[in-house]
Formats: sequence, C-alpha cells, structure tokens
Amino acid sequence: MKAVFFETHGEIDALQYGSVPDPVAAAGQAVVKVKACALNFLDIWVRRGWPGLKLDMPHWCGADVAGEIAALGPGVSGWTVGQRVVIDPGISRTEDEFTRRGQVSVSPGYSVLGEHVRGGAAEYVAVPAANLAAMPEGLDFAAAAAPLLVGLTAWRMLIDRAALKPGETVLVVGAGGGVNSIAIQVAKLAGATVLVVAGDAEKSAKAKELGADTVIDRSKTDWTREVMKITGKRGADVVVDNVGRATLAGSMQAVARGGRIVIVGNTSGPKAEIDIRFIFGKQISLIGSTMGSHQDFRTVTHLLWKGKLKPVIDKVFPLSEGVEAYRRMEAGGHFGKILLQP
Repeated sequence: MKAVFFETHGEIDALQYGSVPDPVAAAGQAVVKVKACALNFLDIWVRRGWPGLKLDMPHWCGADVAGEIAALGPGVSGWTVGQRVVIDPGISRTEDEFTRRGQVSVSPGYSVLGEHVRGGAAEYVAVPAANLAAMPEGLDFAAAAAPLLVGLTAWRMLIDRAALKPGETVLVVGAGGGVNSIAIQVAKLAGATVLVVAGDAEKSAKAKELGADTVIDRSKTDWTREVMKITGKRGADVVVDNVGRATLAGSMQAVARGGRIVIVGNTSGPKAEIDIRFIFGKQISLIGSTMGSHQDFRTVTHLLWKGKLKPVIDKVFPLSEGVEAYRRMEAGGHFGKILLQP
C-alpha cells in the first residue's frame, strides 16, 4: 500500500510518499480502508523525535481516521466488512479512571495511533476492534475524521481537567489550530463566555463564526491588556494555551486569580521561561492534559453525530500530496484541520 512515511527522524525533507508493507489484522483487530485522515502538530513532533520515543521504521503518523472495515481478525465479532467507522486514537489501553479532582490512572500500555504505532496516513491501518465506532450513513468521511483527536483532546482538557463551569470565562490563545477551533465550541456548549486571541482579521472572523463572544486581533493590539480590559481587570477563569514558549507568559498575566491554564501542546516550542511569582502570587493552576478516555471519545462522537460540535476543515489533499499537506500545516497559516484522502 501507499503511505506518507519517514525512515529516520528529521525535518519535513525526511517525509516521503511511497510503498510500505500492508497491515494484517491480528487477533482482536480490524484492518480499516482509510477514506480520510487528519493531520496534527503531534505528527511533526513524532517525525522530529524525542528522547525515549521508539518506533518501528518506516513509520507513518495520522491519529484521526474515518474509513471502511476491510478485514476482521480472529475473535472479532459485531462488525462487518464494508461497515463505515471512525477510530478512537487511544490504542492498547484500559479505560482510565478520572475524577474532577484531576486524578488520572492510565494503563502502562497506553499508546496513540500515529504516535507510538503506525497511523492513518496510508491506504490501510490495523487497529484493535475495540477502538472502532460506527459512523452515520451519509456523513462525509473528511467531516467525520477531522474533529476526532482534537475533539477528544478539547473535551478532556476543558470538561475533565479544567472542570469548566457555566458562566466562567475562557480565553483561547490562538484560533487557527484544530484543538482551539473545537475548544471554542466545547466552551460555548458548556455555557462559558469565550474570548479568542487570533492572528489576523481573517482568523478573527472565523473564530466569531464558531461562536466566540469576543475576538482579539493580536496583530493590532496587546492581547493581554485587552483581556484585562474586557474582563474588568479580573482576567479569564480558564486559559487554553497550546502555543507554549511564545505565549505562556502572557497567559499567566491574562488569567484570573485562582484561575487555570490548560496546556495540551506547544506549537512554538516546548521550553518556556516562567516567572514563578505569577504562580503563587495569583494562585494559578497549570494543568496538563492529553487525549481522553474511551468514554470521552463516545461522548464527543455523539455530539459530533448530533451536530452539536462541528468539524472545521481547512483543506483536503490527496494522499499522494501528503508532503505538501504537512508543509502547509508547518507554515501555520491554516484555519482548522488539514486532511489526506487516499
């Protein structure tokens, strides 16, 4: 089969499109014919590599997959070849235990599709049948794949980890990324007032369309001061900051006393300098989050199928142009999800 893969860690020139081994459905698994796969910034970090990350090479990413069942392994029941499905990207893990107090217990076998195991940036992918979820007839495959990982991540981040309450104010730093485009919708669904920091007028308009109450164009104003002005010098109860190094200091200024900053990514880099005085002086909680449980996935797909959360798609590329698709994502000018279709 064909895939967009790399054989050594590196920058985008390490990526190539070509032939790789076909997957086989082992016991308890299904092989899915990929109809759409969304890209994530996670793919970039996986390709670049980090200490301790061990992959079977060649490797290909892709956590968000919608497609049709092509084959079923021994012991799999309840599914049929040709059935339309999406895939929960949390592979080989037990249902984790999570409370509103932020206690997390994840199986030592935890892995993510496309991160630790080969993903959906290919014509076929093999996954545990337990990770399949049926998708409605008539729904476009790209629309089904686009919000999966980001929807799961945004839900866990805001509802479980940040324990967002109706009436609170949420500040989303950055509008164009997939997680943030869904985070705006999740926050509104939870009854919050949503402020968004956008990079330009076009992204500001799109954030408004998604339901943001107020959008701050950072190209025209100091966004931290504007947040304090809008909130009557109080700040935001919850700040979503997935940019990292470039914005974390500003987020700590813009969050309310006793507020929470939730982090699921670091698009501007993983290392940031922190003024610790803000943490204890304002009693700020810095909260990390990633992925979500199988139940979170079921909740999010239910909301997607009901139309209460909507996919935000930037552009769809054929799989053969996958390297260019990744190049577009790395350039950072997109709004919403970039997808590949074999």
